[in-house]
Amino acid sequence: MTAEIENPAGARQQKVQAAEVGVGILKALAELAPATSLSKLAEHVGMPASKVHRYLQALVASGFAEQNVVTNHYGLGREALLVGLAALGQLDVLKTAAPHLSALRDDLNETCFLAVWGNKGPTVVYVEQSIGAVTLVTQIGSVLPLLSSSTGLVFNSFLGSNETAALARLESAQLSARQLKDVEKHLKEIRSTGVHQIHGLLMAGVNAVSSPVFAMGNRLAGVVTVVGSASMFTGAAQDQAAMKLLKTAQDISLRMGGSFQLSGV
Repeated sequence: MTAEIENPAGARQQKVQAAEVGVGILKALAELAPATSLSKLAEHVGMPASKVHRYLQALVASGFAEQNVVTNHYGLGREALLVGLAALGQLDVLKTAAPHLSALRDDLNETCFLAVWGNKGPTVVYVEQSIGAVTLVTQIGSVLPLLSSSTGLVFNSFLGSNETAALARLESAQLSARQLKDVEKHLKEIRSTGVHQIHGLLMAGVNAVSSPVFAMGNRLAGVVTVVGSASMFTGAAQDQAAMKLLKTAQDISLRMGGSFQLSGV
C-alpha cells in the first residue's frame, strides 16, 4: 500500500527532473548556436553523450531540435524558434525599462529617462520626472545632440559608425579641436566602464549620468539617463547615482537578452 502511494509522487518527480534536463539541453543548443556536435553538447552540459542523445531524439521528434543530415550536428528546431520569436516580441525596450526607471526615480528622486535611436538621432521616449521643488523637465520626443550630451555620447560609443556618421560630421563641424579631443576621451571612458557622468555639458547647471541598454546579440537598444541640478546632483550623490544607474541598465539588458561586454568591465 505504501509503495502504491509513493509511486505517483516519484513518477512526478522523475518527470520534473526530465523536463529540467530537457530545458538545460535546449539552453545549451542556444548557447552553442547555430549548430554543434553531440560530443561538444554533452561536454557543455556535463552529461554522458548517450544520455544527451536520448533527450535529443525526443527534442527532434517534438520539433524543438533538429539534426543536419550532412554534418550530423544539432541545432534548435522550428518549434524552439517560434517560442523564441514570441518571447522577443514581448521584449519591447520601453515596456521593459519603464518599471526599472520608475524604481530608480523613487530611489534617487531625480529625473530618469530612456532614449532610443531615431531618424534624427537620440530621441527621448520615456520619462520619469523627479518629485520635488526643482524639476528638470525632459520632454518626450526631444532629440538630444550626439556629441554634446551624455545620452548622445553613449549612443556614439556603441552604435555602428554607419548609423552615426552623418550626424557626427554635422556636429563635429561646430566643435573646436579641444572639444573634439574631449569627445574621444569621453567615448573611450564610456566603452570601458559602461556608465558616463557629465557636468553641465548640454545645459549649464545640469549634470547627467547615462548608461547603455543592450538587447539580444548585444545590440544597443537604448540609453538610460539620470539628470539633476548641479547644486545637488554632484560629487558623491552623482557617483552613487552612476552606480545605481549602471546596475539598472544591466538589469534591463539582462531582461532584453543582452549583456555588458565592455573593454574594461
